Amino acid sequence: MTYDNVIAALADPTRRALLDRLRDGPLAVRTLADGLPISRPAVSQHLKVLSDAGLLIVEPRGARRMYRLAPQGLADLRRYLDSLWDDALASFAARAREIAKEP
Repeated sequence: MTYDNVIAALADPTRRALLDRLRDGPLAVRTLADGLPISRPAVSQHLKVLSDAGLLIVEPRGARRMYRLAPQGLADLRRYLDSLWDDALASFAARAREIAKEP
């Protein structure tokens, strides 16, 4: 998984809305599309982008496909974001120490 693909996938508000809908468990495209201002084929395209980015798992169930969050993909994303946060805090702390030493 590349972080560029994940971040690009999450840049779209429709894709974030789809991820939010999947928080409580697996759903079919039809259910995911309910209430969205786009067609089911458009929802399917968004789901493919999320899946290709490693954020979703697709499970065939008969004639339907069920989509669920991919724990590993989300964990990898969280590790990346945590490392950014850790680096930002370390930089802030280093700068604060420099300022504290200034006369």
